[in-house]
Amino acid sequence: MGFLIDTCIWIDVERGTLAPADVASITGDEPVYLSPVTIAELKFGAETAKTSDLRQKRLAALARLKRKPLLVIDETTGEIFGDIAAQIRKNGSQHHYRVQDLWLASQAIQHGYRFLTHNRKDFTDISGLALVVWEDAVKKAVQP
Repeated sequence: MGFLIDTCIWIDVERGTLAPADVASITGDEPVYLSPVTIAELKFGAETAKTSDLRQKRLAALARLKRKPLLVIDETTGEIFGDIAAQIRKNGSQHHYRVQDLWLASQAIQHGYRFLTHNRKDFTDISGLALVVWEDAVKKAVQP
């Protein structure tokens, strides 16, 4: 199957609050993919860092992460995005503040990958998304 991982997880790895091995304990031997959306979000974080040392640390973390296989955003991704955004609007909500999240979800749905995040509330209303919430996955992993 495979995993697409939300930017918030990668930020925790960069900050040292999660180790790469922690992520691997959830993803196992399944492939892990990177989105251009994640690259954009992490690059923005690096370029707006308050110090040059922090900027360099973030850029180094991004360089390591970019070794992962990259998913492209294509016509099919765009159609899935449009479907998701329309459904959210039909349900009485707005998608405008969630554009990056919807692109990530669209890519995960398109490729049939599970999506690993801390942010349950940002993704639970997206039909067809194989959502894996970090905290739930960790609890499940430690249960006997």
